[in-house]
Amino acid sequence: MIIRNDRKSTGITSRSRSPRWRVPRIFALRLATAALVVIGIARVATVAAGEFPSVIVLPGATSAEGVATGNGSTFYAGDFFTGDIYRGDLQSGNVELFIDAPLGRMAVGLKADVRRGLLFVAGGFTGHAYIYDLKTGADLATLQLGVLVNDVVVTHDAAWFTDSAVPHLYRVPIAPGGSAQTVVVSGPASDVSGFPNLNGIAATPDGRTLIVSHSGLGAIFTVDPTTGVSRHITGVTLPTVDGILLHAGRLYAAQTFLNQIVEIRLSPDLSTGTFETAFTSPDFQIPTTVAAFGDRLVAVNAKYDTGVPPTAASYEVVIVKQN
Repeated sequence: MIIRNDRKSTGITSRSRSPRWRVPRIFALRLATAALVVIGIARVATVAAGEFPSVIVLPGATSAEGVATGNGSTFYAGDFFTGDIYRGDLQSGNVELFIDAPLGRMAVGLKADVRRGLLFVAGGFTGHAYIYDLKTGADLATLQLGVLVNDVVVTHDAAWFTDSAVPHLYRVPIAPGGSAQTVVVSGPASDVSGFPNLNGIAATPDGRTLIVSHSGLGAIFTVDPTTGVSRHITGVTLPTVDGILLHAGRLYAAQTFLNQIVEIRLSPDLSTGTFETAFTSPDFQIPTTVAAFGDRLVAVNAKYDTGVPPTAASYEVVIVKQN
């Protein structure tokens, strides 16, 4: 895939009916070998979902990757290899196809901007980001960003996307008339010797610091959104790390082939982290991303243990209670 030299402008592309995307062989190999890595955790807590359903099946999904929460108990989940988006309710378990995406799209990480009524979706190997109307599902914009656009977080003024192939973060301003910008990451998080590299992304409440996971290094880093300078958050090792979430003062990280979500306590200056708990569930089958609803964590099963693309008969959202 060609990488454009100028990332400052925003390209709007047509909704053409192109073939479904195939995953590069290196991606499949890295996912397979990641399953062999193990880690010691301070404390493991296997939890049930209480009065909530523990599993919500995504009807008709052929894959899964991203999950996000919206208004009330609403959630959104993406079908990785088709780009379709599902909308459901965490309490009732009801779920429906919300966005039937055009051929050729993908849906990896996603975030709901409830205040502005927008849904931001990372387009994976298409190199795109997609913006939808959160209420109607209307297709608002397609942005050409990079190579492997993997995950997204929303701050007070922008949506930030990671790229797992190159050391870039992409800033998409939410204000009308803004142009997408590329921030080149420097420092330890810029390592692209493995694959995938930059993956999950979170932001401090003031938006002045970004936190990224790096799958190839099994680590997490802070990134200055202005300069791109990264710094290692020491004290934690995260093999097979994927999506991350900063929620209620704690960082949560999905570890795919370890079938768990770990809770990390960060120091006030974000320089170090300490393992608190590892949340597991008998229903986890390669959880890739994590969202939160009150005292519950919400994950989606990607089922990469069946292959890449996966070949499972069904794909689910899994809910676990934190205490």
